[in-house]
Amino acid sequence: MKIYSDSELAQIIDHPLFHLVSATADSMGLECYVVGGFVRDLFLQRSSKDIDIVVTSSGTDHATTGNTRNSIRLAEALQQKLGRHTHLSVFKNFGTAQLKAGGSEMEFVGARRESYSHDSRKPVVEDGTIDDDQRRRDFTINAMAIGLNSNDFGHLIDPFGGLSDLENGIIRTPCDPDITFSDDPLRMMRCIRFATQLAFTIEDNTFDALTRNKERINIISGERTIDELNKIIMSPTPSRGFIDLERCGLLEIIFPELYALEGVETRQGRGHKDNFYHTLEVLDNVAASGGDLWLRWAALLHDIGKPRSKRWDPLAGWTFHNHNNIGAKMVPQIFRRMKLPMDERMKYVEKLVELHMRPIAIADDEVTDSAVRRLLFEAGDDIDNLMLLCHADITSKNESRRQMFHQNFKLVKEKLVAIEEKDRIRNMKLAVDGDEIMQMFNLTPSREVGQLKNAMKEAILDGIIPNEHDACTEFLRQEYQKMK
Repeated sequence: MKIYSDSELAQIIDHPLFHLVSATADSMGLECYVVGGFVRDLFLQRSSKDIDIVVTSSGTDHATTGNTRNSIRLAEALQQKLGRHTHLSVFKNFGTAQLKAGGSEMEFVGARRESYSHDSRKPVVEDGTIDDDQRRRDFTINAMAIGLNSNDFGHLIDPFGGLSDLENGIIRTPCDPDITFSDDPLRMMRCIRFATQLAFTIEDNTFDALTRNKERINIISGERTIDELNKIIMSPTPSRGFIDLERCGLLEIIFPELYALEGVETRQGRGHKDNFYHTLEVLDNVAASGGDLWLRWAALLHDIGKPRSKRWDPLAGWTFHNHNNIGAKMVPQIFRRMKLPMDERMKYVEKLVELHMRPIAIADDEVTDSAVRRLLFEAGDDIDNLMLLCHADITSKNESRRQMFHQNFKLVKEKLVAIEEKDRIRNMKLAVDGDEIMQMFNLTPSREVGQLKNAMKEAILDGIIPNEHDACTEFLRQEYQKMK
């Protein structure tokens, strides 16, 4: 982060596009300011091409024409000056205009003040001053504005100490946080999301307001909530966000299955690891390896079946048998409820959750060709991501145990490469399909066809026969004779 003076800010925004906005606004008698994320990111020294501009009439006569109309008029005037290489979109329902020019995207909105009813996050909007507009914003770091008119070009307006909060790494609301969060409960998710993305700390009173207002999240649509949750998941250290969600009580409301992983139960002096914090460690490991959103979701859900599978065994202690299969069956339910896509992305997560124990089981035993062939066959093109997830799942604090797991995993990886080069099992297509099996033995679609096909597949995976037409047909004839 870097602190800039007004003169330095004027130099930073010394760009033909900003000067054109300035001159056009001056000629129309309008005041305009660049606000929000663009200003915040200037001080954080992060690039941002999305520029929000707030417009109001000059002086105190801000309600004469209407700030919303003035913002659209300004955008229209700029489009005419910029010519045919620009694109203007007007969203009358939202009172905004969007102008795309020179690789940048500028959104124009009239300065406003807002009031809310208790059962809706849709505000009653009235024209306001720049001060009103800053006051309605979610956090101090997003409530800074820079003047664009010629008389205050580059001047920072920071009435709530956003610059100081940026410098100290603090997320805080400009006004009473209870009002801020109750008015628009999505801001609670945004609060934790910004803290997670920026590695900032949520100010105590602001955090306490999250707890007091957590039930208000229920009026927010699943689509809006999951959008913020995905941004938390895609942050550099997503565990920060999930710990804050758990601490303030939001996690239990929006993601009860993950919340259920928390805690350690002890019986006869024997406990199990806290599967919530283990899951977050696995998620952070996947994030550190550059995993995409859906691999991170697989990490988040890999042990989601453990609460339902937990059993006490007097000899073995706590067990979680079959938690991978139970968890895989939970994936579609969770995706559907949370408004996540029910397509191949869900199936990918479901597959990884189901298979995540397989490489570990292979590593624990003798690494046989047969076991590796089966793993390759079932994982297909997702084998590399599955291995990455399983590697991330090694979180034991026992150094010798960690070393043993890593050494065994190395053997599995080497075997995977060798088997793939030799047998081409990944996405294997059987040399004889079901139609040919029916023709060979004059069968109709039936259980016998499935049994023959499965027996052939198992023989190939066990290395008994190669996946070649002649070998497969001979094997099938022998199997058919046994069935008669």
